[in-house]
Amino acid sequence: MTRMPALYLSHGAPPLADDAVWTRQLADWAAGLPRPRAILVVSAHWEAAPLTLGATEPVPLVYDFWGFPRHYYEVRYDAPGAPQLAEDVRKLLAAAGRPVHQDPARGLDHGAYVPLVEMYPEADVPVLQVSMPTLDPVELFELGRRLAPLRDQGVLILGSGFTTHNLREFDPSRGSDAPPPSWSAEFDEWADRAVADRDVDALLDFRHKAPAARIAHPRTEHFAPLFVTLGADADRPGESRAVIDGYWYGLAKRSFQLG
Repeated sequence: MTRMPALYLSHGAPPLADDAVWTRQLADWAAGLPRPRAILVVSAHWEAAPLTLGATEPVPLVYDFWGFPRHYYEVRYDAPGAPQLAEDVRKLLAAAGRPVHQDPARGLDHGAYVPLVEMYPEADVPVLQVSMPTLDPVELFELGRRLAPLRDQGVLILGSGFTTHNLREFDPSRGSDAPPPSWSAEFDEWADRAVADRDVDALLDFRHKAPAARIAHPRTEHFAPLFVTLGADADRPGESRAVIDGYWYGLAKRSFQLG
């Protein structure tokens, strides 16, 4: 079985579906990947400790956003559940002494389904979402290392966040293709170099090492899924590259493929 890469992507928001460039980038990315047996998603929008497994049978999506037009709340993504993947995750983490909970009613949130609608529009690949049990970079990196064997079983590990994410500085009046503010561009360029160079120590300490880190991420939940992705490619590292770059309303949509 082909070893799957590990991904970190910037997932946008529900209106990503209206961005012809970005949706095509996501679709082309998925088309160039080996077909996964299942997808394991860690999204910026689900924090729960201890680590919690989402639904393993189809349940309604989690529309975890407010104030959008009605049609964004009518999106469907009826991917099959992944009960075997859930059991595999449970076993891997149990071997490390990590407790795992189950929330059978918890559907995919927009950090999971918004990009997957574009990448796998047929919704024919089983998907399991798991929570982030912490925002600590080192602990998330170790979580990724524990999950790495899944890649050899055809599982696509997908960290879903946003390379820069400061909604207090977000200005939709400037347009989706407006030049980014300096803090977003500086952080994005730093992250691109650090991932390409596999400077894991700097990435794990990004709050102190990256330029404009506290402006780019006033809270770190949208950068945190990257650490799971990095950990999943730590022991047998492959090529690191940015697959998508550029900006959306000034936020960096840079997305990485490892392995």
